[in-house]
Amino acid sequence: MINLILFGPPGSGKGTQALKLVKKFKLVHISTGDLFRFNLKNNTPLGLEAKKYIDKGALVPDKVTINMLKAKVLENPKVKGFIFDGFPRTKKQASALDRFLKGMDSEVTKLIMLDVPDDELVRRLKERGKTSGRADDKSKKIILNRLATYKEETIPVFDHYIKKGKSIKVWGVGDLEMIYKRLCLEIKEAK
Repeated sequence: MINLILFGPPGSGKGTQALKLVKKFKLVHISTGDLFRFNLKNNTPLGLEAKKYIDKGALVPDKVTINMLKAKVLENPKVKGFIFDGFPRTKKQASALDRFLKGMDSEVTKLIMLDVPDDELVRRLKERGKTSGRADDKSKKIILNRLATYKEETIPVFDHYIKKGKSIKVWGVGDLEMIYKRLCLEIKEAK
């Protein structure tokens, strides 16, 4: 089983590339954003639990997020593997993912980081904000705050897996097809 973490800051292109990679390698795409939307829309027990925090403007605890992820993985017992997109975001989540996969006799195969300079990320997010309607994609100040949060809280996940010899950076700037080919080379090497 191949378990990939597609990693990078907001605007790095994780979601766009994940959709293409899933088709090529026949993996299941697990996006925490999609998990939240599904559980909230369908009023699942985990969705109702998450809603309690969201309605208060609080962060959903790791335990709820991890349980959503576990449920999605367990729904797909016969797949070739997974691409985790937007998870893990913290070292605590990375450790929880490691424990969960170990219990399934598996592990993270590789973390692939889309490496994109901040000025390009700001440009991409502001462009996306024109069509997404997301307020957090329109304001340069909010975008820079999101990038600072990413560097502070999420970059340690890269370091967590580099210590295990599993983290790699892929240049995430340029033609979408070229970035896709770079990612494919890394995944083929991981297999």
